[in-house]
Amino acid sequence: MSTLMRAPRECGSWFWDLDEVADPGLESALLLASRMAEVLGRHKLLTPHKLEYDWYVLDSGGIGITTSLALTVPLADPHLPERVLGSRPSGFPKAEVDDIHVVGTGTWLDPSGEHHREPRLVDLSVSPAPTGLSAELAVHHDIWGWFDFAGRPHPDVYQRNAPRLTAALQDLNSMLGTKGEPGEVTYFGFATELGIGTPDALDDGSGPDVTDGL
Repeated sequence: MSTLMRAPRECGSWFWDLDEVADPGLESALLLASRMAEVLGRHKLLTPHKLEYDWYVLDSGGIGITTSLALTVPLADPHLPERVLGSRPSGFPKAEVDDIHVVGTGTWLDPSGEHHREPRLVDLSVSPAPTGLSAELAVHHDIWGWFDFAGRPHPDVYQRNAPRLTAALQDLNSMLGTKGEPGEVTYFGFATELGIGTPDALDDGSGPDVTDGL
């Protein structure tokens, strides 16, 4: 059961263009997802449970079908690409896999240091597109920032969680051999190179209240 408010848009995201690091394609993308999930798992940010992915037909676009596949084998299992392709919608024999989202749970710490499990604490996705391999990490909760969604400073929560995200991003950059590029600013926050940025405070020391968007 979720105990955190989750924003409908990301509070911050990071994108890795990996076309010069690994070959494109489904098998390569799943191996990449496995390596990235392993890094995130060491920081207790992601324990994968399932994959979600859309389908598209080349030169036609998306077909409007999303597949959910339970992870009964590790992401690095050599038979997983076959299982993914075996879930292709029968009415679209030429459909290809779009971005693959690795769905799971992670652990966050409350002000007293108690650990809590949270679904989709981080969002990891990889793209097997033939134009080049890429990956993205996104976060949708306020625990990574200095202010909560109501604009109240919560330094105890921030100090217990933000360094874990920073360490994970550093390890991902090191493993991938390239730095993740911060994604676009949204109503709910913005990413810096290694974390979530802090917006300018108001005169009373509070930050922006974005609860109307939740």
